Amino acid sequence: MLKATEKTAFLYIKGDRVRTSGNSEWQDGMETAARLRNDGVGYMILKNISEGDAENDLAIHTAKHMIQASDMPAALCGNIRRFEDIKKYIYAGAIYVFCDEESKQETEAFKEGVARFGNERVIQAPVARAIAAIENGQPADAAGLKAYEITVNASWEDCKLNEQGMLPVVTQDYRTNEVLMVAYMDREAFEKTIATGIMTYYSRSRKELWVKGLTSGNFQYVKSLYLDCDKDTLLAKVYPVGPACHTGAVSCFFNKVLEKPSVAVDPNHVLEDVMAVIQDRKIHPKEGSYTNYLFDKGIDKILKKVGEEATEIVIAAKNPDPEEIKYEIADFLYHALVLMAEKGVSLEDIMIELANR
Repeated sequence: MLKATEKTAFLYIKGDRVRTSGNSEWQDGMETAARLRNDGVGYMILKNISEGDAENDLAIHTAKHMIQASDMPAALCGNIRRFEDIKKYIYAGAIYVFCDEESKQETEAFKEGVARFGNERVIQAPVARAIAAIENGQPADAAGLKAYEITVNASWEDCKLNEQGMLPVVTQDYRTNEVLMVAYMDREAFEKTIATGIMTYYSRSRKELWVKGLTSGNFQYVKSLYLDCDKDTLLAKVYPVGPACHTGAVSCFFNKVLEKPSVAVDPNHVLEDVMAVIQDRKIHPKEGSYTNYLFDKGIDKILKKVGEEATEIVIAAKNPDPEEIKYEIADFLYHALVLMAEKGVSLEDIMIELANR
């Protein structure tokens, strides 16, 4: 079993602007995160040096969206005055929060942070000295901060290759499980994929290494890699940026041959379908629609219904018959989706927030 450490970038963040270590120029946070990711960086350490509550809140908001947009793990440090600051960093998506052991204020916050989130996520270190060391070229772990490590359980030698000495790869969107494409790897592509975290294949037609997205910008960032039971096919679960197919389609598999009706219920699809109808009603009102009635009445009416349905759940929970609570929870979820549509919050926003907790 090998340990692979992601290439680390250290950045200062101030409001919605960031600058890399050793660089005095402030840049857009989102653009910087995307550039670093495409340069093969796999882990960010962000030190918040914002001034004032408004700028500090903007910095946390920026960090959250940098992490989401780049799908890159990140650690946050700086401006930790109380436990709530640690909690904000964790909920922004930080895999680690570093508290400076040389700060009495941060030490107090650290104790409560560890009690709530554990010492694997909330870490005390000599942050100021570690940052100076990083700026002098030392890696994060050597500087006293926790590096982001990935366990690699197999090597190229463990794979069984086809007649051409290649390993077939099935690539799947990790969020939806949709199969995006099928391609091949040689040893160099396999090892480069593990080293960079960006899907890299071997193009049999061009007879060369193929970093997916290098030309189109449609990169695929690795979330996990699995060998099948025979170790002759690799399953790559990825975070895709843009479509996988050269035609512009999300997936290469769009030519339907056969499809049988299914009664299986996919919770994700049900919620997405209901949300799609709600959003369509908001854009294209339909006479007699209860959803449009709620939108027309406005936010206060929607909030009133959400509160009423939450109360109905509590009442139903006291009833031994489980059918009633199913009905009430379904009612609550519908009204919560209407509230989300009214406030411009997507299902993906909620799923990401839950995944970060």
